[in-house]
Amino acid sequence: MLITMRKNAQITLPASIRRKARLQEGDILEAEVRDDVIILRPKKLVDKSQAWFWSNRWQEGEKAAQADIEHGRVKEFGTVDQLIEDLRGSTDR
Repeated sequence: MLITMRKNAQITLPASIRRKARLQEGDILEAEVRDDVIILRPKKLVDKSQAWFWSNRWQEGEKAAQADIEHGRVKEFGTVDQLIEDLRGSTDR
């Protein structure tokens, strides 16, 4: 499929490509050039106030927590006092 660059370096992605990539008006694309190939990747922006959640460190913690849940390495407490009692007991071990 050939695409023509127009005035002001604008291009139009054909509808078939937009459908396959599930792109909509207003979507953000990252452009990269490798050798003589232009690569476009759809991106989602995260609000700055939520960026901490998507840091590598936080995501590793999320994966570890999910693994603990999946392997039954969790405890449930009926009250905060029971939780605190368990935490105090774990320091004695």
